[in-house]
Amino acid sequence: MSNTTDRRIAKSKKAIQTAFREMLFDVGFDAITVKDMTERADISRKTFYLHYVDKYDLMNEIVDGMIKELAELCERKKALGFVEGTVLWFQYFEEHKPFFAVLFATDSTIAFRYRLLDFILEQLDIKLEGVPVDKNTEVLRKFTAMAVLGVVESYVLDQFHVELEDIATQVGELLEMIIWRAQKAED
Repeated sequence: MSNTTDRRIAKSKKAIQTAFREMLFDVGFDAITVKDMTERADISRKTFYLHYVDKYDLMNEIVDGMIKELAELCERKKALGFVEGTVLWFQYFEEHKPFFAVLFATDSTIAFRYRLLDFILEQLDIKLEGVPVDKNTEVLRKFTAMAVLGVVESYVLDQFHVELEDIATQVGELLEMIIWRAQKAED
């Protein structure tokens, strides 16, 4: 019985998320209403509210899933160098570019930027493991994370006239230099 329930829950959530993504691209985040989303998903509003508090809660769940995928990607790219790993990371953003572009272009999704920034900071902390956080590394860490976030945002919003591999290579080389500098400062 619980297996049937789990399947129904999964089916409902998938329908809601599919409708949300379609509407995100069609009308933008701000114009999405729960009523319109449930009509498109062919479910009741009650079903929507069984799973989500509101459209922000739904968006957070989708972003959580994407952050989890990015974390798994970061784990897989550990064996690669900075440049190759960064290319792999940017390829993820290429694959999901329309979704990220909508989130970056919408003022009411500022929470997404903060979550992605926190994720980037966590990844930097992993790379800087053993380097004490002091007044010099704290600024460098935040500066680097903000710079990476800015480059990703500019990339998904098509503000570069450079190929993905060139952008990722340059970011990887810069990260390598910054992390090397932070590690040398510790010595």
